Amino acid sequence: MSGDAWISETAPYLAPRKPGQSDAWTDEAARRGSRGGQRLLHAGETEAPDAVRAALGLSASERVIVRRRLILLDGHPVELADSYYPVSVAGGTPLAEPRKVPGGAVTLLADLGYTGAEVVEDVSAALATPDEREHLGLAEGDAVLRLLRLTRTADGTPMEASLMTMPAGRHLTYRLGKQGA
Repeated sequence: MSGDAWISETAPYLAPRKPGQSDAWTDEAARRGSRGGQRLLHAGETEAPDAVRAALGLSASERVIVRRRLILLDGHPVELADSYYPVSVAGGTPLAEPRKVPGGAVTLLADLGYTGAEVVEDVSAALATPDEREHLGLAEGDAVLRLLRLTRTADGTPMEASLMTMPAGRHLTYRLGKQGA
């Protein structure tokens, strides 16, 4: 692992935020001396990609709520993050609306009775699609890493599937749990 690797812990992304507290990405970037941000590109009901449908255990006819965000580091795009929620979980909530969710999705989900207790992550690589190239500023032929993160409640209910797409040339280490634990 190189000295400039970005090491990310999953646990803070599952914890509801306190009122006035910044989001986990902003906090993580600040600890590294950088400025984290995000821009909401889309929110609403849609058909789920096959991998998301399978992860959430949905039938072909079931739709999802998606929130698509462009993740920024010091003002530069570093990741596309699409968070998918079953309509039974997020339909009719602020997650389905194209606006900022006070306290973030994790806090809202906890208020609705959905707290993440188990995370399963699946990583793959592929050539970037035209949409990914456009948003991430990549050239034709560039590769991306795709991380599909499924979050379940303590009773095993799938509550969120997030598909994160990152340039493959960037070294990331994801740590499950707290450092030193």
